[in-house]
Amino acid sequence: MKLKYTILATSIMAMPALAQLSDEAGFSGEISLNAGMASSTSNFNTDGDTNLTSVNQSASEESTFLVAPLGNIAYTFGEQLNQQVYTGTTRDDVATGTVVLEVGYKYQLESGMVIDASFLPTIMSGETWADPYLTTGPRTETDETGNAFRLKLESIAGSNFSLDMAYATKDVENDAITFDELKRDADTVYLKGQYRQPLNRTTLLLPSITYQSTSADGKASSFEEIGAEVSLFKAINRHKLALTAGYSRRSYDATNPIYDKTRSDNKYNLFAAYEYDNFMDWENWAFISLAGYGTSQSNITFYDESEYLVSVGINYKF
Repeated sequence: MKLKYTILATSIMAMPALAQLSDEAGFSGEISLNAGMASSTSNFNTDGDTNLTSVNQSASEESTFLVAPLGNIAYTFGEQLNQQVYTGTTRDDVATGTVVLEVGYKYQLESGMVIDASFLPTIMSGETWADPYLTTGPRTETDETGNAFRLKLESIAGSNFSLDMAYATKDVENDAITFDELKRDADTVYLKGQYRQPLNRTTLLLPSITYQSTSADGKASSFEEIGAEVSLFKAINRHKLALTAGYSRRSYDATNPIYDKTRSDNKYNLFAAYEYDNFMDWENWAFISLAGYGTSQSNITFYDESEYLVSVGINYKF
């Protein structure tokens, strides 16, 4: 799910498959520690330039070293081990380049279909510029807050089809943009349809189609986005590899009053995740490595963005 897309993924990957929720009742989970380098180029990055000289300027690049512990914990119960409560970041999301903290509940039907409902308390939160377009003085930061609710239907009626749905709200605490058409408080609906296609016992292909609709207070900040993505999972002995490529096009609803044109963006992303089980012959330990690149190319230069990440780490599963 990419309500708020990020390639700053810092956990492990897994090969999705139709299976029971857990091998045994009780607690299970994993934790990982990762270190790497990330870079972001965006005029909306609050680590970037405080002062703007022009609303037509390109963004500067900001690089950071990161150390990030992540993981998840779940409790499985029920006579057939078909119920689970969990919190953390899921393997499937991280493998394709998305990091979201979730608190949720899963229920598996006899057909193998899994109903997964969750709350995402942090995905819409962060910091942004109160007025990103201000050129008469230093820009000031403000908070973004919001909530997101997610419903996933995996292996629908025992098939290879899955559906991922979400609804989210966003509130910019001090939205100081002069033009009402660019106000950013918004509601978002997200849909992702996915098909699981095994190629052989160790290879899995996951093509998907995504749709996102954001209705903001400002018509020029409202948009629809349609995209496609494909992930390839491969396991060879103790090695696991996940490769993901995606493209989407975002079309805005109204003319941007600053640039006198309607904004449209083309977004591309590539992501790779690697895992080596029983690292150093340590049981339940794995070496992990991630690399990702994303870019958004707009018909308005000010909105061009890009980001990349490379990281290595270790993971412990319990």
